[in-house]
Amino acid sequence: IMMKTRLKDLRISAGLTQKEVANAFGLKTVTYSRYENGVHKIPVKVILNIADFYDTSVDYILYRTDDSKPYPIN
Repeated sequence: IMMKTRLKDLRISAGLTQKEVANAFGLKTVTYSRYENGVHKIPVKVILNIADFYDTSVDYILYRTDDSKPYPIN
């Protein structure tokens, strides 16, 4: 299982296109597409932003848990 699958699943569940997600992060669509397809590694800052955007945890995106609930902020 790869992170790219989780990113795509989150995006599709939210009813968004790659272009819409890329725009939300100020990225080119091709850049986001390469992240989602596993062609490029995703910078930590972008992973954090994606977790916040989808109201989930980095661990969920990275397949360290199957619980999509975000962690409480201290």
